[in-house]
Amino acid sequence: MGTAPIAVALDSREIEVLREWVAETREIVSTLKIGLETFYRVGAEAIEIVRESGCDLFLDVKLHDIPNTVAGAAAALARYSPKYLTVHASGGPEMVRAACTALPETFVTAVTVLTSLDDQVLREVGISTPALDTVVRQAVSAVEAGARAIVCSPHEVARVRSEVGGDIVLITPGVRPAGSAPDDQKRVMTPVEALAAGADLLVIGRPITGAEDINSAALAIAREIDLS
Repeated sequence: MGTAPIAVALDSREIEVLREWVAETREIVSTLKIGLETFYRVGAEAIEIVRESGCDLFLDVKLHDIPNTVAGAAAALARYSPKYLTVHASGGPEMVRAACTALPETFVTAVTVLTSLDDQVLREVGISTPALDTVVRQAVSAVEAGARAIVCSPHEVARVRSEVGGDIVLITPGVRPAGSAPDDQKRVMTPVEALAAGADLLVIGRPITGAEDINSAALAIAREIDLS
């Protein structure tokens, strides 16, 4: 079957828990994602565990600052050799370009509209265009600035694909197996639906790491994808 195009979100405060999650999923999934909480708490140790696993390292720190600062931060993270490194697309093309220049071997990954947001929340923060239009505009701008991957919800992935072409890696959080609780995600799809829409890599956290049997949960999703 090979490894599934899944990035398991390693959101844990405890390094031993994280180590267990990696051990239970490393032979099933292609990628392991370290987010902000884990990076701030146990960053270097967590990264070493991912490196030892043989999976791709997805460093999800969502850089967002002036271009010079982002360039310096990206350069500082180069020692970890991440496959993917996230920046906020809303930081603008010069900021995205600065990260790409600092990490030419990494897939600088532009995060568009967070999957915890919907049109109503966007209006509350002063963005009048619908999420779909905002995502597409940000994705196109980021790719033109050098981003090699885009994060968007599965609801926008088909439209983004049509705009950025087939060479850009499209990564979709907000993926939940059928019957799973959406938690704090608002724009969600099942794994099969997200891949059919054009996603390349699915970010899945709690449906796997919150399961009683983590290995079985990851394997069930991988098989569902493989059989679709």
